[in-house]
Amino acid sequence: MGMTDVLIVGAGPTGLVLACDLARRGAAVRIVDRSPVPPRTSRAKGPNARSLEILDGLGVAEEVLAAGSAPLPMLKYRDRLPVAESDPWADCAPSPDAPYGRGRLIAQWRLEEILRDRLAGYGVRVELGREATGLAEGPGGQHVDVTFAEGRTERARYVVGCDGAHSAVRKLLGIGFEGTTAEDQVMVCGDVDLADGALDRTRWHQWFDEDGAVMLCPIPGTRTGWWFQAGPERDGRGRPLAPSADGFRRLLARHTALPGRALTRAELLSTYRVNVRMADRFRAGRVFLAGDAAHVHAVAGGLGMNTGIQDAFNLGWKLGLVLAGHAGAELLDTYEEERLPVAARTLDLTSERLRATLEAIRRPGGGLDAAITPDMTGLGVGYRWSSLARGHADAPQAADDVAPDAPQPGDRAPDAPCVDAGTGARTRLHRVFAGPRTTVLSFGPGSAAVLDEVAASYGESGVRTCRVYAAHEDRATSGSGAAVVDDEGHAAAAYGRGASEGTDTSTVVVVRPDHHLGLSAPADDAHSVHAYLRRLHGAGRAAEGSGGRSAERVLRHRWTPPVKAD
Repeated sequence: MGMTDVLIVGAGPTGLVLACDLARRGAAVRIVDRSPVPPRTSRAKGPNARSLEILDGLGVAEEVLAAGSAPLPMLKYRDRLPVAESDPWADCAPSPDAPYGRGRLIAQWRLEEILRDRLAGYGVRVELGREATGLAEGPGGQHVDVTFAEGRTERARYVVGCDGAHSAVRKLLGIGFEGTTAEDQVMVCGDVDLADGALDRTRWHQWFDEDGAVMLCPIPGTRTGWWFQAGPERDGRGRPLAPSADGFRRLLARHTALPGRALTRAELLSTYRVNVRMADRFRAGRVFLAGDAAHVHAVAGGLGMNTGIQDAFNLGWKLGLVLAGHAGAELLDTYEEERLPVAARTLDLTSERLRATLEAIRRPGGGLDAAITPDMTGLGVGYRWSSLARGHADAPQAADDVAPDAPQPGDRAPDAPCVDAGTGARTRLHRVFAGPRTTVLSFGPGSAAVLDEVAASYGESGVRTCRVYAAHEDRATSGSGAAVVDDEGHAAAAYGRGASEGTDTSTVVVVRPDHHLGLSAPADDAHSVHAYLRRLHGAGRAAEGSGGRSAERVLRHRWTPPVKAD
């Protein structure tokens, strides 16, 4: 039986982002989905600002931007009449450290198409119509055998369940999914067509009345398509009725000034209940959970798909480094260490925003803008508590000479516009970070020696170096690796390196492959830099003769609990 490196179960945005990230690292990856055709859903409305950065790192952001639209102002109605308009994203403009000030509206199925195309470019295609029905860990915990409904068994070094809230992988593992389902908080959803010109497509229309609600948001890339969300019709005993095209027409006629016949098509109909649940662990041996398989929460703020995309980006590089034999298998413990607290906070945050929204819509003029806060951009999510967030001399803090508001180890690494020192072309730091590598940035003339050491030791094991020159700085000392000129001072400001001319506060910053800071250290503390890189990339050139994957094979014997057999 052949063995793949990673078998991903579930081909939604979470599974596809993980597959793309692993495939570009050269891992042998397969991705399966139980649906016989590419799944189409009507839930997620698009990536937030942080997810756009991740999609940019995967090389698909431009296509996503072209296929989508900016978030729209919200027009609120009461008793069929417009009463208020607001744009909750009006103040969210791009900045030097965050080029995507706001998210993007795009149909989830369209985003999945873009990701599938990117994945196909690596020679990997989604295997449709394949339902996982059994999991068993192999002898010595060295692999996982996955059994499928058609009777075949596939073997993989690792398995990741990205298969949604009703995850078969999670159930096969016997992992608890504790939380609550609010049976009284129900919404019917679908994709509909409205008669051409029926509503202004530059607005997200929201009717909130005492006896119900209808929300219509135009679907980008379509001429007459809209996302339809509404409070359900109810029977004589107050129980919600299943969604139907005729039911949608009745809701439209009851709450809006449009006649029911203006709704010409309805598909992808579903009922949404507020579920707030989280897996009690995100890993069992060689099997991981990500996205809705690991956590579900209130829809308020649109963080569901985005949290899953960010799970995938956290896990992908760690699997990649372990599979390549650079990092020890214990690196994989940091996935749950970092992402479980983020999921727990997201559950709390979205529940609070749902409460605020339900309160807001009781008043005329209230709407879904009550759910939108700066937290919804995802730009503030970090891992300062993580064992991978280290200051110099192994203290969990930043270097002493860094500005107090500078990003700390664990935080998202800021972007900054700059100039390529070699070509003179304009670029930005996130372009330097793009691709499946760790980046070592250095500031100040005293950092040249440690940067050269890093390039010599780790340049062939997934580490890039980049010298950030101040505009006034002599560049004659340029060594190996990339170099950029911080011509407008944005990089120095973003990383708290605002030293005055003539003062040497040379610093080295290690940026993880998921674009979070791992380490910040003075340039004379080469020991801390090398110790950190050793944890992710082994002994560098000294380990080249040890034979790649052999390190991963040796480390398999340290693995924890066996996967529960089906």
